[in-house]
Amino acid sequence: MPRPTKRFSDAPISRLVGFDVLPSDTEGVGEATVEIDCDRRHHNPMQRVHGGLIAALADAAMGIAFGRTLIDDQDFSTIEMKINFIRPVKEGRLTAIASVVERGLRIGFVECEIKNERGKRVATATSTCTVVSG
Repeated sequence: MPRPTKRFSDAPISRLVGFDVLPSDTEGVGEATVEIDCDRRHHNPMQRVHGGLIAALADAAMGIAFGRTLIDDQDFSTIEMKINFIRPVKEGRLTAIASVVERGLRIGFVECEIKNERGKRVATATSTCTVVSG
């Protein structure tokens, strides 16, 4: 069984944006939870959290989930991502939970659900990733 790598849990972009990557008891099976506290700094002109930030949160969670399926000498790239926005957010903690649905030798499919503090679904996302040699 491949030994999972932890390097995807500490990306510079996560620190820059303010994502909190939660530790995983199941690390290596393709799951990740990433959170962010949103406030007015994250607003678009309509005084809501910018959709790009929510998409970046989903992308981070899905990338970490897929990255946790790799062995040390492998890298990956996202080749497709889709997001559906369900309800707007003004502020509060958002939680993105991602899991790898299917993982082949080269291609993987990942799903993500983003919820607000009340457990209401804010967005859903999917991505397709491809494994590349390091």
